[in-house]
Amino acid sequence: QVQLVESGGGLVEPGGSLRLSCAVSGTIFSVQAMAWYRQAPGKQRELVAGISSGGSTSYADSVKGRFTISRDNAKSTVYLQMNSLKPEDTAVYYCNVGSWSYTSGRHVAGGRWGQGTQVTVSS
Repeated sequence: QVQLVESGGGLVEPGGSLRLSCAVSGTIFSVQAMAWYRQAPGKQRELVAGISSGGSTSYADSVKGRFTISRDNAKSTVYLQMNSLKPEDTAVYYCNVGSWSYTSGRHVAGGRWGQGTQVTVSS
């Protein structure tokens, strides 16, 4: 059974940085497309960043230039480095195992989600 465990969230001031991690087990991580999604109170869950098995990446316009997704196949872990954080980045962040659309160049969510990690950006 696929399991995803996110960590690294917390409270940070505007302009600060956080690094999220998602450890994955129960699947062959290296062949999976991975992504980070987020959900703010009262809003729908949205795709933040995705990475294909081959290392191609895509980002939401709102985080381009500030967030970087990466993966370590030896550790079965996907990361999200978040810099220049803004209050509007406040949300619960989830990682997801899905697939990659080479037509759109984006991650397509699968049915497995982690428990999420809270990121709060506030002074």
